[in-house]
Amino acid sequence: MELANETSVQEFILIGFRVGQQERFFLLIFFAILYVLTLAENFTIITLVHLDAHLGRLPMYILLSHFSWLEMCYVSTIVPRVIFDLSSPQGIISFRDCFLQFYLLFSFGTTEDCFLSAMALDRYLAICHPLRYPQIMSTNSCCVLVAACWVVGFMAFAVPVTMMSQLSFCGPNIIDHFLCDAGPILSLACLPLGIAPLLCQISLNIVLLGNIFFVVLSYGFVIVTLMKPSFQGSRRRAFSTISFHLVVVTLFFGSVSAMYIIPDGENQSEVTKAVTLFYTSITPFLNPMIYCLRNDQVKEAVGRLRRRKVRFQGRKMTI
Repeated sequence: MELANETSVQEFILIGFRVGQQERFFLLIFFAILYVLTLAENFTIITLVHLDAHLGRLPMYILLSHFSWLEMCYVSTIVPRVIFDLSSPQGIISFRDCFLQFYLLFSFGTTEDCFLSAMALDRYLAICHPLRYPQIMSTNSCCVLVAACWVVGFMAFAVPVTMMSQLSFCGPNIIDHFLCDAGPILSLACLPLGIAPLLCQISLNIVLLGNIFFVVLSYGFVIVTLMKPSFQGSRRRAFSTISFHLVVVTLFFGSVSAMYIIPDGENQSEVTKAVTLFYTSITPFLNPMIYCLRNDQVKEAVGRLRRRKVRFQGRKMTI
């Protein structure tokens, strides 16, 4: 990101969490454990989907494995930097690193929005159009859908972030946050700001509201379909499946909307940090457990892998 305007600010200072030394140590341990567990959970899902032939053919689990890759990248954009800043009192981040983190944060976040919509579409097609589902959601179609999520995610904020990086920063360089976000960065830019803030907000509204509308519409059709008498036998199992999906959607979209869409949602720095912490660190940790909790297909896949391991060890001992 080349800078069009000269700027006197070459680095920013992330204040992070306003706590004492002992609290910083406990936060460091907390984030380190949370990060390791999040990576382990998501890597387990990826491994399970790729090792189990049955799960590897199902569109929902193809999407879920890519979603797990996304969660690992998403949390790695934020948490290692937080751990580093908690271990170092300076909290200094270079101008380019700050904008790189800002771009990756919004790109991975947008990609997650798209994946949640893709998984809602998958459930809509599987429940509302079961006969056409195998043809519509073929392996090739699923791969195209995955690629589209990644491409849209990384293109949506390329222009707004580039325009913001070309603003002049000639005043304070202290960011009252633990990451480089749009609001704190724009508050440090010198006037005039041009159309960069408006373009960033428009992109946010389109991405968030568009995906929220699509997800609500998809699951609305699913719920209406499941209420029909023909689904009486399988209704409970289907509701159990989509209820976990709705929990993930509510946790992520609810916290992000409170941060970026609701007016005056970012005025209080401590509240902003708490909400940001939730959707950047806590939800990536909770999502694998929510998706796989009480999931019969995942339990069956684990059982098949265990039996395969036992048979392999038995043949090895025989040899």
